[in-house]
Amino acid sequence: MSIDDRFEDLVASLGGFYRTWLVDLGMELGLFAALRDAGEEGLTPDELAERARIHPLSARYFAWAADAHDLVVFEDGRVTSIDDVATILLDADRPEYLGGQFLHATTASLDYAGLVEFFRTGRPIEHRPDRYRVAIERLTVQDVAVFFQEVLAAEPQLVADLRPGSRIVDVHCGGGRWLIAMARQFPGTELVGIEFEPDSIARAQANVEAAGLADRIRIEPRDATKIAHPGEFDLAYFQYALHQLDDPANAIRAAWAAIRPGGRIVALDWYLPSDPAEFRSRHGELIAGVQLDELYQGTRLVRRQEALAWFEQAGVPAPALLDLPSGATAIIATRTAT
Repeated sequence: MSIDDRFEDLVASLGGFYRTWLVDLGMELGLFAALRDAGEEGLTPDELAERARIHPLSARYFAWAADAHDLVVFEDGRVTSIDDVATILLDADRPEYLGGQFLHATTASLDYAGLVEFFRTGRPIEHRPDRYRVAIERLTVQDVAVFFQEVLAAEPQLVADLRPGSRIVDVHCGGGRWLIAMARQFPGTELVGIEFEPDSIARAQANVEAAGLADRIRIEPRDATKIAHPGEFDLAYFQYALHQLDDPANAIRAAWAAIRPGGRIVALDWYLPSDPAEFRSRHGELIAGVQLDELYQGTRLVRRQEALAWFEQAGVPAPALLDLPSGATAIIATRTAT
């Protein structure tokens, strides 16, 4: 690569920093949603300011800056939505959804004041504020879509087995979004969420109540290694969770003890590439960025081999490995039916 090409490449990366914040503002203030709702006619900046309840000067800045970053079109004094951009940023039920990634990136960066000191000492930060776990919940909405559109599509027997009366547990359930989606998709099932973070427990309970599903979903405040429902569940689920737990092998062991014969553990996560060359891709760039944040808070993404070793340490028979089109991977362990 010539120095001119390298310069352009790095300028694009610098521009990406500002683009990320424009996406965050456009989502948090409802600017992208307002423009999509306005249709082909779009809105003037003043109309956008009125709908989003922001300052007119801010709306005018957003119009030309977001146009410069190819996030909207600003022509002849009107701002219009770009269909595929709006789909990727706003439609959380699609595997292509990236809105949560942008919101997480900006929220996480608010804590990065100590990043240089972390690199010098290797000591992670001691505490993440509640807003960080809210951002994680919004990030993992994408994983819910991946589960429904990719995992279930590849595992039709799992769909067939989740009949009315089946029991499901989500370990480290966060805000309970997956539980709510499962309850709606599989009527007549009973669901339990295991969570130990106090703010996540409160959000999960509030989300379940708001969804009108408190009669079928129960949130239990307890450690992930103490599920305490031996042989009761047909499905135990970990979503972007195992690598964040202090003792993933014992959490798997507890989940294995909690499922009945014929039941399954499904662990969905995003793993580090096994081949260093895989890092030299857009997916690799994102994984490297996520790992920076994980290390900063004292956790870390792992390779598939290490995750499989946790299952072995837990005494679980060799699970299946399902690599998904989105780049995520599901590890599936099935208890033999008697």
